[in-house]
Amino acid sequence: MIRKEMVFYGGVQGVGFRYTAYHIANSLGITGFVHNEWDGSVKAQLQGDKEQIDLFLDQIGRGRYISIDRIEQRDIPVDEDERTFRIE
Repeated sequence: MIRKEMVFYGGVQGVGFRYTAYHIANSLGITGFVHNEWDGSVKAQLQGDKEQIDLFLDQIGRGRYISIDRIEQRDIPVDEDERTFRIE
């Protein structure tokens, strides 16, 4: 189990990114959250195994109107008590 904090840059606000992330994460069994940042980026924390997170990244980039230019990511501590993925 790993947890990553990611910041997505590009055409990621106003295009259904958070709802797409929510549905992908739930379909893959990933926990965490996603929310818009003031600078036009979207921040997410994703918790699952490496394969789940890799699949999430592959699928989120296929969103119809989503255009990801860059992703910054870092490892963060796992939240053992988290059970869901939510939109904040």
